Amino acid sequence: MPNATSPVSSSFTTSDGAPYPPGAVWLPEEQAFNFSIFSRNATAITLLLYRADDLVIPCLRLSFCLPHNKTGDMWHARLPAEQVGDACYYGYSVAGPHRPEDGLLFDAEKLLLDPYARGVFFPPGFDRDAACRPGPTAGRAPLGVLPERTTTTPPPAQRPQRHDHDLVIYELHVRAFTRAPSSGVDAAQRGSYAGLTAHIPYLKALGVTAVELMPIFQRDPLHGTFWGYMPLNFFSPHAGYASDGTVATSWREFRAMVAALHEAEIEVFLDVVYNHTGEDHAGGPVWSYRGIDNPSYYTRAPGLPFRPTNRSGCGNDLDVAAPVVRQLILSSAWFWIEEMGIDGLRFDLASMFSVDESGHINLAEPPIITELSTASHLRQTRLIAEPWVGDGSLMQLGRAFPGRTWRQWNARFRDDIRRFLRGDDGCVPALMTRLYGSTDLFPDDRIHAARPYQSVNYIASHDGLTLRDLFSYDDPGQIAANCGHQGIDGAPEPVMTLRRRQTRNAFCLLMLANGTPMFQAGDEFGHSRGGDPNPYDRDDETNWLDWRLTENESTLLRFVRMLIAFRAAHPSIARSIGWRDDVSWHGVDGGEPDLRPVSRSLAFFLRGATMADGDLYVFINGWDDTLHFALPEAARGGTTPWRSFIDTAAASPADILAPEEAAEIGDMARLSAQARSIRVLLRMRHDATTG
Repeated sequence: MPNATSPVSSSFTTSDGAPYPPGAVWLPEEQAFNFSIFSRNATAITLLLYRADDLVIPCLRLSFCLPHNKTGDMWHARLPAEQVGDACYYGYSVAGPHRPEDGLLFDAEKLLLDPYARGVFFPPGFDRDAACRPGPTAGRAPLGVLPERTTTTPPPAQRPQRHDHDLVIYELHVRAFTRAPSSGVDAAQRGSYAGLTAHIPYLKALGVTAVELMPIFQRDPLHGTFWGYMPLNFFSPHAGYASDGTVATSWREFRAMVAALHEAEIEVFLDVVYNHTGEDHAGGPVWSYRGIDNPSYYTRAPGLPFRPTNRSGCGNDLDVAAPVVRQLILSSAWFWIEEMGIDGLRFDLASMFSVDESGHINLAEPPIITELSTASHLRQTRLIAEPWVGDGSLMQLGRAFPGRTWRQWNARFRDDIRRFLRGDDGCVPALMTRLYGSTDLFPDDRIHAARPYQSVNYIASHDGLTLRDLFSYDDPGQIAANCGHQGIDGAPEPVMTLRRRQTRNAFCLLMLANGTPMFQAGDEFGHSRGGDPNPYDRDDETNWLDWRLTENESTLLRFVRMLIAFRAAHPSIARSIGWRDDVSWHGVDGGEPDLRPVSRSLAFFLRGATMADGDLYVFINGWDDTLHFALPEAARGGTTPWRSFIDTAAASPADILAPEEAAEIGDMARLSAQARSIRVLLRMRHDATTG
């Protein structure tokens, strides 16, 4: 595990220690450890050190003495290396009043984890239930791992190129990505950071330029939350994703994974959860924050007795407006950026950050959003918001979200595209808006100055049906239609043909839209979760990717690879502003688009001259019958011919063609698009190439 060092004030005596930085820090120049922990309401704190051969009886017990070992709300002490000896783990006993009606849950018998621990060790006797009831938890509670005693610091992370119009985000779960034997990864590395590293050549060939890792913060291994949205600690990579399950290996393999992805020019984003913790609802385990100072870390509903708020849907919302929690979040974010080398953060339920210290919604400058925005500029870190809360009470999509420069998951894009593909009435105007860059949500005018790339466009993510299941199950809540047969098994060939076509249509609309596209791992080869939209607790084949599908659905995989390459080769699609005068919208006759509720078709002509690119003509048929499109007057003429590159109704390999394979279109007067299909024509400029 890399060394955790940080400057510590020298104005304190050796035994006193220093209040900052929080956590356990090795001081090589003094050959000593500094320990610091926050608690506003505690009356006494004891530091407990443990050797590996005895995880029940501490080898050293240090009671923090007043006033020497306390400054404000920070309790601290410094221990020389010889006094620490061969101890390798640590925890705290925190005493104070036990008044649940006031939110005070102090229990000096509980062994508590340092919120700033840079590694978490779970003893063989780890017992979640013991932490949920009164009484001692020594030998059954998670422990912090002491930092290594070394003067070496990890080398600075080498950053990849910062992708622009070619940014394509690939959402994946570290364990699910390579856990199945079909992944081809060595058995010892399946489902690990090292396993993901082994599959970087696949990611490079696919063409994605950023991976967004579902939560990798250390969590309770007994909780059963496979997706990882119940973090226990904000500074430790989950040891369960190390090839040998140890803390030291998790650090080493995570950093090696990031370095290898950067070498492949792939950015690394983390899906981070800072709005609640794995201590769960009221009555859940007392592991750390709840026992250290419950009312300082967690929010409360008005009045007495103390009741945690539940905007997260998990029953234990962190008080993200409180200075101690803001410091925790900022320190964690900066740790992953600076020490672990990641390039972006996607914030789960980010609208919770807009709650101020009084508990009210602050849409102007919520402290934590302002602080994160300022800090991120130092490393040009990409910040991505999930702009809503878990209980559904607050949706801040678009300019309603206080982080003015942040990217945002665009659920409106998801829903509008799903409705169009399902064949709902009245979807053509919304389709136009989503393709243009969702400027209804991200207006790029002089007043708001938003950017289309702030819209993270997606049709399917971990949260909901996979793309294959979206066309395989009737599910009104997911805006899903089964194409004529419920479920994966036993579907007749015409149904499977339509499902594959609809999948190509979905990818086509995603990659042809202005904004930042994102899709989840496995959708490119038809991964199914059996119609389950929320298998958050399934560590099995439901979530594990079946890599045999890369062969069985090789034509779909080929289509997605070439479609990503097509987008990268044509910067006129993804722009920093809306398409403006470079786009014109049309109906089947080449005239104005049909915006009536019954309409199911749309065409658009996108000029590429201002981007030194070729021209695109796209026609989209959402009907169950073939339509014939006429080329508009604006798209006729020119010195180079139109060529057909994409036809989602055609059998592979004619569904998408390489530049040298695309044939000229002879008769432009009448262009057909089969039922439920999309066609893309390209006319290259004399000074542009097809890529």
